[in-house]
Amino acid sequence: MTKQTIKIVLNKNKKEKPEAQQLEFGKVFTDHMFISEYTEGIGWFDHQIVPYEPIAFDPAATVFHYGQTVFEGLKAYVDKNGNVRLFRPEENMKRLNLSADRLCMPRFDVETALEALKQLLIIDREWIPSLEGTSLYIRPFMVATEPYLGVAPSKKYKFMIILSPVGSYYKEGIKPIKILVENAYVRAVSGGTGMAKTAGNYASGLRAQEIADQKGYSQVLWLDGIERKYIEEVGSMNVFFKINGEVITPMLNGSILDGITRKSIIELLHHWKIPVIERKISMKEIKDAIYSGELEEAFGTGTAAVISPIGELNWNDEKLSINRGLTGDISKRLYDTLTGIQNGDVADPFGWTMQIDNPVPVQQII
Repeated sequence: MTKQTIKIVLNKNKKEKPEAQQLEFGKVFTDHMFISEYTEGIGWFDHQIVPYEPIAFDPAATVFHYGQTVFEGLKAYVDKNGNVRLFRPEENMKRLNLSADRLCMPRFDVETALEALKQLLIIDREWIPSLEGTSLYIRPFMVATEPYLGVAPSKKYKFMIILSPVGSYYKEGIKPIKILVENAYVRAVSGGTGMAKTAGNYASGLRAQEIADQKGYSQVLWLDGIERKYIEEVGSMNVFFKINGEVITPMLNGSILDGITRKSIIELLHHWKIPVIERKISMKEIKDAIYSGELEEAFGTGTAAVISPIGELNWNDEKLSINRGLTGDISKRLYDTLTGIQNGDVADPFGWTMQIDNPVPVQQII
């Protein structure tokens, strides 16, 4: 990608910031956003940081009709010294490009995306909440914009980054969630788009999540789309089980999202010399392990919660209690360690965090 200048247009009408104690997820957005344009034969151009505002699309834009859109989710934190910290942001940008490959969309240069993100964070630095458990959620995304109703990849795209301050996922401390195992609906199959972070994957899960909500369950646990017996992932998380001292997580098979938190948890467990294995695991195996007392604990992993202990699974209307509905020792240790690394309270021996110490000049050449 040819190096280009990021044009900066500062917002003259800054919004009032909400109190950190009142923050919800994804409802409030900062004063600025990053945007870049793509045209086939030209590439990416017109990099800008501009005031956050609605954007116009042609009604025939490909994204509306054929779903060419991919996105990512990560967070920025403020440490006790007032520095802005990011957690493995390069992994998110690399995964965005893998998702783009699957949807026949152009890649966006990782270094350019990271530099744009850094400048955007510096400009909207005062939006990053510092209350314990809070953070600034970062949403990079790409959409197809060519006005064309033919079934073919778009020749035009927009890449954008928006920011949203979010509150603590656990306002009353980390506690186990209840999950409904889904039998009727399928999220994805190998060879489909399950490994990509694209809107359609989430839209297809809304009906099952609605049913789970009605039954009093926080999330849905998806089974494989062929045999309907092997565990894949939770609605917004990867999933882990500790059986007889060994931590097991479903292996990546083309229909499971390769989570950044999942990857970090596996590396952290290896670092602690705790046995961890990626393999196929069935719901029957989990049920048998619960009845035999061999299932010690279970937890989900994702950007929003980091670690979500699982206290109950409902499979075929049978409620299966895990660890008496309590948070397990490994879940708690992982949560404390990973959040500590993210906010700078725990040493980072892996080099996972990226620190933004001081402002850099706007309109920097990247």
